[in-house]
Amino acid sequence: MASGESSALSASSGAVRVALLGCGTVGTEVVRLITDQAGDLAARVGAPVELAGVAVRRPHRHPWLTEHFGELVTTDAGELVTRDDVDVVVEVIGGIDPVRGWLLEALKSGKSVVTANKALLAEDGPTLSEAADASGADLYFEAAVAGAIPLLRPLRESLAGDRITRVAGIVNGTSNFILSAMGAEGASYADALEEATRLGYAEADPSADVDGYDAASKAAILASLAFHTRITASDVHREGMREVTSADVAAARRLGCTIKLLAICERVTDGDGAESVSARVYPAMVPDSHPLARVDGAFNAVFVEAEAAGQLMFYGQGAGGAPTASAVLGDLVAVARNRVGGGRGPRESAYASLPVRPIGEVPTRYHVDLEVADREGALAAIAGVFATHGVSIAAVRQTGGVNGSVDRADGSEHSQARLTVVTHSAPEAALSATVSALLDLDHVLGVAGVLRVEGLGRAVSALGMGE
Repeated sequence: MASGESSALSASSGAVRVALLGCGTVGTEVVRLITDQAGDLAARVGAPVELAGVAVRRPHRHPWLTEHFGELVTTDAGELVTRDDVDVVVEVIGGIDPVRGWLLEALKSGKSVVTANKALLAEDGPTLSEAADASGADLYFEAAVAGAIPLLRPLRESLAGDRITRVAGIVNGTSNFILSAMGAEGASYADALEEATRLGYAEADPSADVDGYDAASKAAILASLAFHTRITASDVHREGMREVTSADVAAARRLGCTIKLLAICERVTDGDGAESVSARVYPAMVPDSHPLARVDGAFNAVFVEAEAAGQLMFYGQGAGGAPTASAVLGDLVAVARNRVGGGRGPRESAYASLPVRPIGEVPTRYHVDLEVADREGALAAIAGVFATHGVSIAAVRQTGGVNGSVDRADGSEHSQARLTVVTHSAPEAALSATVSALLDLDHVLGVAGVLRVEGLGRAVSALGMGE
């Protein structure tokens, strides 16, 4: 289909014909919704919405599909997306290749694309957008971030006239389930992960979730939309949550905080007025007064701050077959309406082209748990290290000593104490250098834990901390 003809329907019946790539948990729900809600979809779109074909790798693993839609099932996705009787391609397979090639072929031929593929969008979204622009096709991807939660469309449409300053939240349900279990039940990380796996929230290999890869891909998409800048997953600073311990959770509770794996995207302005984008994923303490602290289980929530709109929060089920399929169908209705009515959806907006701020320059705060020799001069020496690196201390708390611990410098025995230091905001590089220097002090026996403290626009009152 040539550019400018994307609104014409290829089927003689006047129906919008859909090619579905993948029929797993989400794809099965997409087929069910298209079938069960055919009448409603036709009324909303202005034309019938019909399946033209379903591409799966192993048809024998989909007996329900082959029984009811056998004539539509194919193993040749490449052929399906280029067929003349296909108007829209819906992709719910995931991964980078060969999916990238199929979607590019579809877009180049003028077919609109609806995808839930966060990894592909975070790696090569601009290429897909350019192909869509060249042919006049639509590219929609609401389901790629936060499942059923309507988030991306508000960012690129409802808030298009505003200036977004921060998008931060919980965008991975598996990690949130694990951290919620550790907080509410006192479970260890290993036990909470085992429970998440048993309930189906975590995959057999949970790396994408607990190591932050999934959240980093979503952060790249969010930052790109919010700040009109092309951000890829490689631009996002990523740290996982495997090292979070029950002791960390207890320490957060004492501060009046909760630990969450956060995706944080911010517009940052330096002293000269120059703007940049910070995109990062890591576990952090969130004050209990913040709405994100109360998001438990496998739910997602994203907090958006804009200059005119103020603070907005989007909350709901961030994963699962039916919730994700709901977002896919919302996009399908939108692109189908465009084809019937001759319109187009929003195009990529990357005019700002803001630079990405290195993580070392990003201001944050640390909560540091130190094991120290309980002897004269220890506190002064530790405070001196913070001062040397230009890091201001917000609060210090010391908890009891344990007799018989060994001072690593001379082998003599001293009482050991736990010292908790919470800093004011400082550049990440300065904080990291401070922690490294503390390990070289004779007074410091070890660093038991380091976590960031994120106020996210609300003051942190515990231990005298504030924005």
